[in-house]
Amino acid sequence: MKKMMMTLVAMLSMTTAFAEGENTNAVANVEAYKMDVNMDKLSKVLNLAIDQREAVENIHNVFNTEISYAAQASNSEREAMVKHAIDTDVKRMRYVLSEDQMRTYLLLLNTTINNRGLNK
Repeated sequence: MKKMMMTLVAMLSMTTAFAEGENTNAVANVEAYKMDVNMDKLSKVLNLAIDQREAVENIHNVFNTEISYAAQASNSEREAMVKHAIDTDVKRMRYVLSEDQMRTYLLLLNTTINNRGLNK
């Protein structure tokens, strides 16, 4: 009886340790898709006018939503959804930003995406 209880405890602890690692990986994975940006700092870096700031903020909110959906999608769909969200974001920003602002924005966006491991 004692051996059976020890085996049961060992199995439960191994299962818990395995599940804990899975949960941590899932949380880290979802965290990589959070693209919250300090709009004050972005506005200052890009030297945005008031109307540009409002448009950039709206475009970025849509981008955040699309990236959040990608984080929740299956692995097979995720990469395509991230690519689509980025492409759509860049197209929309081109209408609002000047050429110099766009160059700076692309540098920031690419750096963020690469740092989060979303660029595969």
